[in-house]
Amino acid sequence: MIAVASYVFYGWWRPDFVVLMLVSTIVDYGCGTGVVRSQEKGGRGRRFLILSLIVNLGLLSYFKYANFGIDTLNNMLLRADMEPMRWVPVILPVGISFYTFQTISYTVDIYRGQSKPARQFRDMMCYVSMFPQLIAGPIVRYGSVAKQLHSRTHSLAKFYRGVLFFQCGFAKKLLIADVLAPLANQAFDGHDLATLDSWIGALAYAMQIYFDFSGYSDMAIGLGLMMGFRFPINFDSPYRAKSITDFWRRWHISLSSFLRDYLYRPLGGNRRGKIRTYVNLGLTMLIGGLWHGAAWTFICWGAYQGLWLIVERLHGKRPLYHRAPLFLRIGFTFVIALFGWVFFRSADITVAFNYFSSMFGFCESETPMLLELRPIFYLVGTVAIILVWFAPTSQRLVHRAHPAYALCLQFLFVLALMHLHFENHVPFLYYQF
Repeated sequence: MIAVASYVFYGWWRPDFVVLMLVSTIVDYGCGTGVVRSQEKGGRGRRFLILSLIVNLGLLSYFKYANFGIDTLNNMLLRADMEPMRWVPVILPVGISFYTFQTISYTVDIYRGQSKPARQFRDMMCYVSMFPQLIAGPIVRYGSVAKQLHSRTHSLAKFYRGVLFFQCGFAKKLLIADVLAPLANQAFDGHDLATLDSWIGALAYAMQIYFDFSGYSDMAIGLGLMMGFRFPINFDSPYRAKSITDFWRRWHISLSSFLRDYLYRPLGGNRRGKIRTYVNLGLTMLIGGLWHGAAWTFICWGAYQGLWLIVERLHGKRPLYHRAPLFLRIGFTFVIALFGWVFFRSADITVAFNYFSSMFGFCESETPMLLELRPIFYLVGTVAIILVWFAPTSQRLVHRAHPAYALCLQFLFVLALMHLHFENHVPFLYYQF
């Protein structure tokens, strides 16, 4: 029933994309079975692993990067006064980056002996298509839910925690991320800004993307609990990180662990000398940036993150400011992350560097955007800052389940529903990835 409901949910916008997800599911179910049978006969099953990688990465590359590749080629052809290629743009299937990584991890874990194959094909269908986390994660590994597919507990307390998680994520998304979205959009629309305005706009986007994505993750975890599943936590107060290395242990944890286990370590990790370690770190983050989107801005963002990880590895996994007081280490790390979000949010490289110029006072605007700030931005921005740096995480609050917290959540949930009804809804940012 869960698999059927998930396929209906996924196919509601584009039914044909259900076929694509089904193909990926069939291929990896067959590859996982093939790996086990090959290993039982004394082989390694490597050809099945390679087939899984070719199919999944091939589908992901075509649907996610074909437009980017053709556009880049056409720009080069135009500069050389040559005729550009004719091309019908490819529509990106929602969630393909997430379920593709899940199917890859399924076959790889079986190949490594870290997981057993699905008992039945319907188990695999349910695992790949599970609707709570299908669209934007967290990236769930089969071994963590295999037993739950057949045997999981249902209780009023578990369902209650799931409801609180969902309400918390819903309020984060509607009452903070969506309210700050117009401010961030106005800041990154390509116009010159005053220095203070550019910093406010970058801060607004940093809060928007955090509460948007962590809100979705909370909602996914909550829906999972209501259905009896336990999904991994995807955020652990990342803006309280003391270094960029620490930041990536806290931000989008399921993606960070995937890149570590399925890319960084297979490349050699830190086992092949210092130079190779730095290359592996840079390459891993570069690919991580490209995973987020087919644009040079994402590539620059990944390279930027990789550069900081390399710098910190040069200093024993410590930042250059490791001797500073704790609050300064946290502040410096946040500013570094903030600069990274400028690349991440900008429409293109030119917009990104113009934005940096505004932040450092090289491109001042004569009409400060501060004059257009509404009081709601100050209120929501202040609440966001308090929640990010001073409040307990949603996980801790939900598991305590204090009556006052639950009552407050009911009020915020109703307020969020009213906002959804009367205001324009902003889609989840990670839908586009």
